[in-house]
Amino acid sequence: MSSDDPFSLRLNPLKLRSRSKDTSKAAVARSDAAGEKHGFEERAPKKKRGRKASPRTGQVHAKVMPNVSKEIAAEARRRGVQQGVLIEEAWALYRADKDG
Repeated sequence: MSSDDPFSLRLNPLKLRSRSKDTSKAAVARSDAAGEKHGFEERAPKKKRGRKASPRTGQVHAKVMPNVSKEIAAEARRRGVQQGVLIEEAWALYRADKDG
């Protein structure tokens, strides 16, 4: 390729080396200060957005026989509660029987 060609690309491997970024605390502080000076704000949300977490965070997925699953679902529908409520009540009865 001729050096006179305006559309030629000279890919010299010695000049196209990547450099590692300076991640020291001082460098990060300098870049944050420069960003704030020019009006950039932190992208990370200040607090967790969206729906608040339920107090019932532990999920129990019991492997039960199909007939037991149908009976639990039917009882939950009959009483108008979630299946987890039935499991909590069954656990309370088990603990009362075991402790008492």
